[in-house]
Amino acid sequence: MQTYVILRRGAWDSEEELDAAAGLSQQVADEDMDDRVRWIRSYVLAEEDGTLGTVCIYQAEDEEAIMEHANRAELPADEIIPVANTVVIRDDP
Repeated sequence: MQTYVILRRGAWDSEEELDAAAGLSQQVADEDMDDRVRWIRSYVLAEEDGTLGTVCIYQAEDEEAIMEHANRAELPADEIIPVANTVVIRDDP
């Protein structure tokens, strides 16, 4: 599987909306697409307009699987970027 970064800008108005979206995303990934998509982690962004966005780290067989997951989970996928390499200086806080 390839690692990808998915950028989702200003998609949610509240933490509650984000939590609901995360629940559906995990369900789709784990139950419907577990052999094609793995959600690793997400970083929540405080957007300038007060909305919430995310930077998500996924592993998937290809970009089409990422888009299928996003569509099934009703998530935006503003940008999908393949990861070339990982450099870890410190563990995530």
